[in-house]
Amino acid sequence: MEQGEFSLSEREFGRIKARVYSVAGIALSDAKRTLVVSRLSKILRALGLPSFDAYLDYLDRGGSAKDGQDFVNALTTNLTRFYREDHHFEHLRAHVGALMTERPRGSRLRIWSAGCSTGQEPYTIALDLLAAFPDLRRWDFKILATDIDTAVIAKAGQGLYPESELTGLAPERARLFEKNGDGTIRIPAAARELVSFKPLNLIGPWPMKGPFDAIFCRNVAIYFDKPTQGEMFGRFSKMLAPEGFLYIGHSENLGSGGEGFRLVGKTIYQSREKLSRRAA
Repeated sequence: MEQGEFSLSEREFGRIKARVYSVAGIALSDAKRTLVVSRLSKILRALGLPSFDAYLDYLDRGGSAKDGQDFVNALTTNLTRFYREDHHFEHLRAHVGALMTERPRGSRLRIWSAGCSTGQEPYTIALDLLAAFPDLRRWDFKILATDIDTAVIAKAGQGLYPESELTGLAPERARLFEKNGDGTIRIPAAARELVSFKPLNLIGPWPMKGPFDAIFCRNVAIYFDKPTQGEMFGRFSKMLAPEGFLYIGHSENLGSGGEGFRLVGKTIYQSREKLSRRAA
């Protein structure tokens, strides 16, 4: 059966957009029609269903939780790389260094990578900070990495990547990875042990309590509409520690969720409320 056998009507596309927005907050544009057909056609074939309408009816009436998750996984986009937006990690190093100076040795330090995809972002955080601060192992330091796509979470947890991921990295950074000799690289155990990967829908409940000393949510908000973005960024503000920072993608802005933040660097924000409370 050929990929082009399934046609997508406007009504079916409307149903798909409504469903993925409802369950994941993702706002699909008309430009995503080809992507939708390509990715969901594979599921239709696997289930033996004749049309997108039949698939949506199946999800609505008898699909399992796994079927619902497969739908979301198929429509999420996962583009990332190690040391993406290098200025964020430079700022984070300075921030963590200051916290380690101010706080008693061994204190709690927490970072959240929201929308972590296949793990390059949280592993970069772990590798970079361990290289800069070897004493960090003596602290209560952990990184929470979450994503709505359970498939990429499973891949990220392995800490295994093609060696081509090192292309463009400075030699001192490339040396932080373990080369397996078979064209793959592995994240060293010391860094892997710092990261906990968990599935999380950002428009659903957040079971963690925080506070976080830093939150990375980069190139995630671009898939949400403005109201959803504003609500999410507002919730991030409440999860930050008084000295905490929020890092977002280079093409993103806080919109209506930015009222409680102060811009302190390129796509780097600190909560105004937290700053006021700390000064009081």
